Amino acid sequence: MIQSNMPVVRAATMDDTPQLGRFGTLLMAMHNAWDPVRFIPTGSGTPDKYARFLAERITCPETVLFVAEKDNKVAGYVYGEVEGPDYMALRGPAGVIHDIFVDQSERNGGIGTALLDAAMSALAKLGAPQLVLETAAKNETAQRLFTRAGFRQTMLEMSRSFSKPSLAIGYEPGPGSVTRSF
Repeated sequence: MIQSNMPVVRAATMDDTPQLGRFGTLLMAMHNAWDPVRFIPTGSGTPDKYARFLAERITCPETVLFVAEKDNKVAGYVYGEVEGPDYMALRGPAGVIHDIFVDQSERNGGIGTALLDAAMSALAKLGAPQLVLETAAKNETAQRLFTRAGFRQTMLEMSRSFSKPSLAIGYEPGPGSVTRSF
């Protein structure tokens, strides 16, 4: 095959999910390294769980899941969805970009921009009236990417830990609790 320096962005397939699971795990680990109290750690089963979660999302009509290939290998991915109103987030319907990740060896080569552009375009075509995303406070590289793409800061998450971390670790959701997991 012809090798190119330009990334090719395409819809993710089921064949991509093992690599997406590995990338999702690296994304989680990166966040946990920035703030291990706020962000959950990865475990030995995380790549498979993340891969299964994204595999379930591939066929959903409101989901956008793209990979970027460079030199015939997956070098990054982006995952987002069109969601309805979210009263906890105080927003109306929106395209929400949940994940964007580029393999460390491929960063600063335009892959993140290509993935973000593809996701924004696809979410707009699905009817999203606005786009939102969250980024770790310490992820200044991603913040610059998002600012260049026209995003602006609208919320600032703040967290506080309990003096006994075991209270939070042993937490079991009660009736009516909202949880999202993979």
